[in-house]
Amino acid sequence: METALRKHLPQGKFSTVSPQRSRTMKAVKGNGNKSTELRLRMALVYSGLNGWQVRPSGIIGTPVFLFPTEELVIFVDGCFWHGCPKCGHLPKTNAAFWKAKIEGNRMRDIETAKTLRDKGFKVIRFWEHDLRENMTGCIEKLLKKLA
Repeated sequence: METALRKHLPQGKFSTVSPQRSRTMKAVKGNGNKSTELRLRMALVYSGLNGWQVRPSGIIGTPVFLFPTEELVIFVDGCFWHGCPKCGHLPKTNAAFWKAKIEGNRMRDIETAKTLRDKGFKVIRFWEHDLRENMTGCIEKLLKKLA
């Protein structure tokens, strides 16, 4: 955990978190998530799009997909971890920590997108709920950026 975030916790650690909650949070995966990244990957395959790479190395922010020829990167943001204005929420336990953590994620997302755009990349970010609720719209948005 980042040192700067420890100041938002009692005694600098998650002392008030139950063992079950701790196990649950440790089980959250950063990539390969079936509700987000794999769902979009399947949609790319079904739509006939090709020429993309999964988790390309050497690109700031570690985008989920890269279309190298078009210099287009795609990020898939989890609604909780990236503070979705529609369905994101803050836990009641250690709320100050989670507020700082999620706000830090949002600021890093903005900075990453700016850096990539400055380097000539097109950047698309999809919310987790968009992939679940409107995959067709996400693919249409992607096709417009690729055109």
